[in-house]
Amino acid sequence: MINAHPHRERVAVDNLERQGFEVYCPLIRKTVRHARRVLDVARPLFPGYLFLRASDVRRWRPALSTIGVRSLLRFGDQPGYVDDLFIQSLRAREHNGVIVAPATPWRVGQEVRIVGGSFDGLVATILELRDEERVTLLMEMLNGEVKVRMEARHLALTA
Repeated sequence: MINAHPHRERVAVDNLERQGFEVYCPLIRKTVRHARRVLDVARPLFPGYLFLRASDVRRWRPALSTIGVRSLLRFGDQPGYVDDLFIQSLRAREHNGVIVAPATPWRVGQEVRIVGGSFDGLVATILELRDEERVTLLMEMLNGEVKVRMEARHLALTA
């Protein structure tokens, strides 16, 4: 694995491929809001990291001096590596060069039950779904409505 300079993954990929390396930078679609515009852009799934295949450890040296590359990910003295099955599973989820996220069971306006924590068992309505696996909920508490943000893993469908 290669650690790239911030926001320079594409530069590192281009330069490494030019040197004959097999490089993989998985991308996902993100919605970005900027200057009153909303754009759908492809961004790295693992910002700052690239997967690089080299048949021999000595082949890593030229990669380290490549523009856009910060360092080689290491575990002690050994280069860090990822199993080919992991890379294949990522590539299998790609559609048009971008990894497709699994469908979420949640939608805005849906009533859900909170599981675990101090709100265990309470019912709330989903107001907003966030990219970071977080949701904004509207709950009835203390004779009023309260907005709460929490991780989607603490939600269950109401029966």
